[in-house]
Amino acid sequence: MKRLPFFFLLFFSIILIGCSTTKKSLTMNIATFNVLMDTKKDHPNAWKYRKEMVKGLVRFHDFDIVGTQEAFKHQLTDVLELGNYAYTGSGRDDGKDAGEHSAIVYKKERFDLLENGDFWFAENPDVPGKGWDATCCNRICSWAKFKDKETGKVFFVFNSHYDHEGREARRNSSLLLLKKIEEIAGDNTVFCTGDFNATPDDEPIQILRNDGRLKDSYLISVQPPYGTEGTFNALNLNSPMKGRIDYIWVTEGVKVNKYGVLNELPYARFPSDHFPVMVNVTF
Repeated sequence: MKRLPFFFLLFFSIILIGCSTTKKSLTMNIATFNVLMDTKKDHPNAWKYRKEMVKGLVRFHDFDIVGTQEAFKHQLTDVLELGNYAYTGSGRDDGKDAGEHSAIVYKKERFDLLENGDFWFAENPDVPGKGWDATCCNRICSWAKFKDKETGKVFFVFNSHYDHEGREARRNSSLLLLKKIEEIAGDNTVFCTGDFNATPDDEPIQILRNDGRLKDSYLISVQPPYGTEGTFNALNLNSPMKGRIDYIWVTEGVKVNKYGVLNELPYARFPSDHFPVMVNVTF
């Protein structure tokens, strides 16, 4: 029996390896959720009455990653009682633990946190401070670089909370966000979550949309969007719920399988003055 030449054996080995190796895609649930700060006042919408509803939403809808807004450190600690989550992100007041966070909560057993950081929506984004015509408070963006442990895929998440009063602040926040995405993430896959305090026809959203790198998941969802158009409810059942101010943006190559505003009201009670927004994506 003749032996096959070495190069034939090598060729067939490469073919077999190629046939047995498939390029895995990554499917996950990403959400954005302004959970409403804890004011410490004992009223029907106080955090102590809402926290289990917030935790239940995260658990039931199986969020893999959720960008949160307004949460103080103790509120994030309460969410982590779920057991399988961690968070990254600093307090907007001092870059440590003080003040509201724009934290990114993620499944710690599914993702490795490779890098993380924060910047402020201000003329000097490297230190805590108010920017442009913002009068109320500091505004922060927290970002993270993740690696999915099963597929090895790497991606970035930027989680923002724009100012609610300053028009120039919101405009410049969009310009700064685009600049920071380019500097930090480059050509990698990016997800941008957040409360942008602007509706789709407002200038800050038009800046993001017209730039071309970010796609509004609401507009590219394969399934028709679920739930109300609006994401802000003002803790009022009679709210028109038309103002879409919470967004999840994705970059090229991400397929948005479905998009939903989760209008859940257990016992006619609101988990927050914003509804969470969730997308199921594959890339």
